[in-house]
Amino acid sequence: MAIHNYQGLKFIDGKTIKVDDNLVIEQALQISINKKTFTITMRTPGNDEDLVRGLLYSEDIYRNNKTLHTSISENEKKNITEANVEIDENLIGDGYLNSRNILSVSSCGICGKTKLEEIDCSHKIVDHNKISVIELFNLFVIMKKHQPTFHQSGGSHAAAAFSENLDLLSIREDIGRHNAVDKVVGDLITQQRLNNAKILTVSGRISYEIIAKSFAAKIPILAAVSAPSTLAVDFAKELGITLLAFCRENKATCYAHPERLISPST
Repeated sequence: MAIHNYQGLKFIDGKTIKVDDNLVIEQALQISINKKTFTITMRTPGNDEDLVRGLLYSEDIYRNNKTLHTSISENEKKNITEANVEIDENLIGDGYLNSRNILSVSSCGICGKTKLEEIDCSHKIVDHNKISVIELFNLFVIMKKHQPTFHQSGGSHAAAAFSENLDLLSIREDIGRHNAVDKVVGDLITQQRLNNAKILTVSGRISYEIIAKSFAAKIPILAAVSAPSTLAVDFAKELGITLLAFCRENKATCYAHPERLISPST
């Protein structure tokens, strides 16, 4: 289960009542590459193999099509989950050289890094598929239907990938927005359907790093429920990503590359 029940005191209308609330689990996952610790990320347990695969892909550490051998175990003494990945040294990408602080928090993937690495903007995403804005709203309805952890706790994020025909390819939940995206990318790689993903929806806000993950996965359309950051918009423009935000209540705002959108008035 991705939730635990906690008791609390609720103050409402001058009264104090005891409540039982479901809260999303947040636990540490230590990722090691060839038995050498690479990073620790705070995540919601479940689909850990997808998270590892997606994170290593988006960080340009392992993008080979060969099976990634990952062993996951519980270290009860340290109260931490350990994932050890075996990778041929010759297949490890340049991203491994970008040092990362040992703790990467779930809410902000960039905070755990020692520096903001450069992104190669010379290979923009070129994709001429279009989507109706009205159809886009329905994708968020579909995503919401597949968020059991959120419905029970109200505290988890979700990411979902859709095909050109708007078929749901993958959806994952996590307490961290970045983790949810990594889990989706990892699941798509495992399914060998990453190339089929044309739209990525995210339940929270959009940061620079989620743009970077979408770019690494070559997903041309990214849509979010909440706001984007200025850096996210700047990178979306540079990288050829159609970026939409505030996608709720049948409204949406496009900040980059609207040419892939079919508006209701078109």
